[in-house]
Amino acid sequence: MSTIKSSGGSPGTARVLPVLSHFKYEHLVAGVSGGVVSTLMLHPLDLIKTRFAVSDGHSRVGPQYKSLKSAVMQIIKTEGVKGLYRGVTPNVLGSGGAWGCYFFFYNTIKTWIQGGNSRKPLGPSLHMFAAADAGILTLVMTNPLWVVKTRLCLQYMDDKHLPETLRYNGMVDAIKKIYRTEGFRGLYRGFVPGMFGVSHGAIQFMVYEELKNWYNNYLNVPIDSKLSTWEYINFAAVSKLIAAASTYPYQVVRARLQDHHHNYNGSVHCIQSIWRYEGWRGFYKGLSANLTRVTPATVITFLVYENVSHYLQHRKTMDQDRTLPILIKNVEESN
Repeated sequence: MSTIKSSGGSPGTARVLPVLSHFKYEHLVAGVSGGVVSTLMLHPLDLIKTRFAVSDGHSRVGPQYKSLKSAVMQIIKTEGVKGLYRGVTPNVLGSGGAWGCYFFFYNTIKTWIQGGNSRKPLGPSLHMFAAADAGILTLVMTNPLWVVKTRLCLQYMDDKHLPETLRYNGMVDAIKKIYRTEGFRGLYRGFVPGMFGVSHGAIQFMVYEELKNWYNNYLNVPIDSKLSTWEYINFAAVSKLIAAASTYPYQVVRARLQDHHHNYNGSVHCIQSIWRYEGWRGFYKGLSANLTRVTPATVITFLVYENVSHYLQHRKTMDQDRTLPILIKNVEESN
């Protein structure tokens, strides 16, 4: 790793730029690992949640499902088991990339606020600030993948009446057709409600971090101490349930704006239509499927993330401990 000489350091002393010291690849790798594993395991529930969310009850576009069980049975009957995995490729890339970027940005911002001291508590407001900033940066980078994933999840067997430009043969084909027919703007449909959705991640991470800090303080150990598997599971589940219940409506609005079977003139028109035809319940369509999916998904993601990140950081520390004596010896010999 190249270093840059500090202006305030002693002659011959090379130091890494302070801002670069906060970038740690371990969080990126651990976040990607958690996102990919959880998505591969639970994608069918995500697909069903998306289909419930766009079922507006009056246009009768696409199949209508009565319950989670009936949705699974109907999809398998009409589309086969393969139908449960429509859109899995962009979902894996999107979830893996989103979680990787989110954890990376979040921990970079948090470490910067802490001044490099991982044992310095931030409090709820600063945790939400770091999580919100990380969410915005992640959304900018991954929104096109969510648009593609949504459209592939909403392809039905009776979509043959749609024009060729609205029928997609995979992720690459979808990206090309969306960009060709709708332009760059088409790849960022649902971005506005997605921005509101940043509050979801902010609430989730704030609750998760505060629960960990509270518990470590209760045990009278440093706040960055590694916890047990069950403790990570409990804290991740509680934080996700609180965040999901409080911010779910934005996901419904975003999914409908990204659905190519409906045409809304922006977020306001979509919200008005949902309220007019479905009432407040329309904003919570698919919530049961969503909670059934996101709770175990978050538990798996955070569990994989915490263990992989601690393992990578431990290995990095061990490598540094082995190489430090060698570097000291080389410096002494050169002097």
